[in-house]
Amino acid sequence: MLRIAVPNKGSLSDPAVQLLKEAGYKQRRDPRELVLVDERNKVEFFFLRPRDVAVYVGAGTVDAGITGRDLLIDSGADAVEHLELGFGGSTFRFAAQPGVASSVADIQGKRVATSYPLLVQQHLGGHGVTATVVRLDGAVESSVRLGVADVVADVVSTGTTLRAAGLEIFGDPILTSEAVLIRAQDAPVEEIAILTGRLRGVLTARKFVLVDYDVPGDQLDAAIAVTPGFEAPTVTPLHGSDWHAVRVMVPRVEMNQIMDRLYAVGARAILTTELLAVRV
Repeated sequence: MLRIAVPNKGSLSDPAVQLLKEAGYKQRRDPRELVLVDERNKVEFFFLRPRDVAVYVGAGTVDAGITGRDLLIDSGADAVEHLELGFGGSTFRFAAQPGVASSVADIQGKRVATSYPLLVQQHLGGHGVTATVVRLDGAVESSVRLGVADVVADVVSTGTTLRAAGLEIFGDPILTSEAVLIRAQDAPVEEIAILTGRLRGVLTARKFVLVDYDVPGDQLDAAIAVTPGFEAPTVTPLHGSDWHAVRVMVPRVEMNQIMDRLYAVGARAILTTELLAVRV
């Protein structure tokens, strides 16, 4: 039975559970439930603190898990990043009061407050910078004002919180993170392949919609140029006419523009359908 760790709280928890549900796996109804056995799919789920997922996977206690790339790196666990999952995106940046630093080299000899000490230490080490890394569990933006640190390293979305604390972002991003599927070094290959295939199918279905349309034969090449598809469109001649029926997957974000272009080349009866899952 495949053992999978799932974040039990935080920003990654609900999207991870939803992804697994769409992939056909049973998920818990009671948030207090720590272990769930999905007999039908021969999977056992363990709901763990987000920061602990990589530790358990790296130790081989569970075979796979969902966590953030940042948490994986910061854990130092011997786990393998296996698949990007397309949610939980974040960017890690350095910030300080104006004039204190403008590049990572300026951090030399300073104090850096962060909730991700190993990640920051590795980044600084990679740039040949020596600094004192101060570990805090949260609210690192207050550390400079309180005299604990000279620089902070934290997750940045809009930067509003940092600016409110009198700090400005500097230097290149430390890391661009997102939710990832990780696996143990000795995870069972066949079972991981099944899990990976299901998750990839859901991720593809989220990115694409299925489009059906009819097009005259003399405009078929032009229409296919508009909709080359995920791999290739399915083209079927319509009985008793020179028209063709085309079925193809197109990127969801481009759907409306693609429909405009199809109408422009003479396509008709354009129908879009949501994809539930796609095996790729």
